[in-house]
Amino acid sequence: MTTPIAPDFRLPDLDALLQARGRIALIVADAAKPDAILRKLDRVMRGALSRCLESPAFAKLKPGEGIDLAWPAGLQAEAVAVISLPRGASTEEARKAGSFLGRALGQPGGMILAAHPKVAEIAFGAVMRAYAFDYHTGEKPAKGGITVMSPAPDRAGAAWAPLAAVASGVFFTRDLVNEPANILTTTEFSDRLEGLRDLGVEVEVLDEPALDRLGMRALLGVAQGSESPAKVVVMRWQGGGDQTPLALVGKGVVFDTGGISLKPGAGMEEMTMDMGGAGVVAGVMRTLALRKARANVVGLVGLVENMPDGRAQRPGDIVRSMKGDTIEVINTDAEGRLVLADVLWYAQDRFKPAAMIDLATLTGAIVVGLGHENAGVFSNDDALCNAFLAAAKAEGEGAWRMPMGPGYDALLKSRLADMRNSCGRPAGSITAAHFLRRFVKDETPWVHLDIAGVALLSTGNVLAPKGATGWGVMALDRLIRDRFEA
Repeated sequence: MTTPIAPDFRLPDLDALLQARGRIALIVADAAKPDAILRKLDRVMRGALSRCLESPAFAKLKPGEGIDLAWPAGLQAEAVAVISLPRGASTEEARKAGSFLGRALGQPGGMILAAHPKVAEIAFGAVMRAYAFDYHTGEKPAKGGITVMSPAPDRAGAAWAPLAAVASGVFFTRDLVNEPANILTTTEFSDRLEGLRDLGVEVEVLDEPALDRLGMRALLGVAQGSESPAKVVVMRWQGGGDQTPLALVGKGVVFDTGGISLKPGAGMEEMTMDMGGAGVVAGVMRTLALRKARANVVGLVGLVENMPDGRAQRPGDIVRSMKGDTIEVINTDAEGRLVLADVLWYAQDRFKPAAMIDLATLTGAIVVGLGHENAGVFSNDDALCNAFLAAAKAEGEGAWRMPMGPGYDALLKSRLADMRNSCGRPAGSITAAHFLRRFVKDETPWVHLDIAGVALLSTGNVLAPKGATGWGVMALDRLIRDRFEA
């Protein structure tokens, strides 16, 4: 997997700054009162730094924004980024400040000079934005390291340790979501998850015969047109003693053609990301293991491929779920909810979780409603939902609660079966959530996250380049720390 850069925290060193050949980021808390090392740099730079700090352009910067000074006089660096970040800045603003360096990091590496209380968060932003993934051939110089100069490097390094675990989890998720489907088959996906055993995660892989014995015929119906076998992978992190576990459930459709209800060809290449929910669950499990979380969490992912074939599921088929309910398949492209239905029921039947959260790139309708800024949040429990929304806000991951109600549930009525899997375009993300709600026991607090609009972006954001974002790993890790750790 892609390994996050490990920042080197050390005391400020003027000589090292003067000799640095890459990029330098200067974090300025108060432009009117630059500290001693900034004043020394300004003299070397022949007043360029003070002119920048006194300029109207710098005064207009929002916290976390900066100005690049290219090829500064007196330094070896290719550029100096002068970044405004008040001492009382938020975590999100501090990460934004670091990302200013990370997005332009090259082979020579970079240095951050930050006498700031959120220096570890600044480093986190730089590391997260420096992520890169591609299959380009030819010589590709590796990105250089990041040196972070702080008056209290030991304290900054201690604050960085849990953030390093989060970065590794996010990178694991991004790699999985970015992989093409000819590489990340259901078998390859499960193999990578089995690698979590090295970190102390218990991993169990259920194959098709085992799924058939369990009665997961909703999930198996989705997979029956593909050469890639269906699998359910169960990952258990036992860091909380005798606690009842939190269950995380992820949709893992490694490629989605729509099946017999074939999708339009334009844009279908992005359906390699239809396993994004499973990717987030995997990233959270990696994070928990790396930081030795004092919580019990079980992650379950349903891995399938949805393909058209002579054996593929048809519109009009009726399948029986593990719960025992019958489902009329109206549209084979509404397949993710069929996968999740069986895995949700299995999670409750086997583990009796204290709460359950599922993630899925489930509907295009949520993208119409919320765009690419927010995931859709649906829940049967206000306390759990509000705790997740607070965690997402604290981590800067957009999330918005959507409505549910009996009128939407009534739309699932089928002439021939207990329910149908698709109700048409109106309120598509809500009726999909109500479908899943039918496989959640009344006593189980539950949140459904529709991440179709946030899992993969056509343009980069503050913490991620174009492509997979890893949305959800940070928010879920924060929720677990705040609510589920012993």
